[in-house]
Amino acid sequence: MAESKSTLRKPVFTKINELRPGTSGHTLTVKVVSTKMVMQRGRTNGPQARQMRIAECLIGDETGMVIFTARNDQVDLMKEGATVILRNAKIDMFKGSMRLAVDKWGRVEVADPADFTVKEDNNLSLIEYELVNVVEE
Repeated sequence: MAESKSTLRKPVFTKINELRPGTSGHTLTVKVVSTKMVMQRGRTNGPQARQMRIAECLIGDETGMVIFTARNDQVDLMKEGATVILRNAKIDMFKGSMRLAVDKWGRVEVADPADFTVKEDNNLSLIEYELVNVVEE
């Protein structure tokens, strides 16, 4: 008999160097290396403050680095030097390279400072992937 639904599965943490195109459901503990605001638009005043913010954050762990696309409230958590846990993150492809993102089904949490050193010479977002269509014969 399967175990009861109330028991929470302990998340399996993924390392940066294990990320692959087209995968999702990743939980990672990472350090924010740098953050760059790439888009900020909308009204900050008025009854409905509608603001769209997107930042590209270079994040990493002891196995490598990848660009994380932070949206709106996530931008505030992605401060340089911060350690964050990304839950249910997915890989988006942008111009043939991998980007990590957390949509409404996941979350970004600030964590206690991690004791690893980011491996900066293995940036997975610099690897270009070619989309190949496989034809079954």
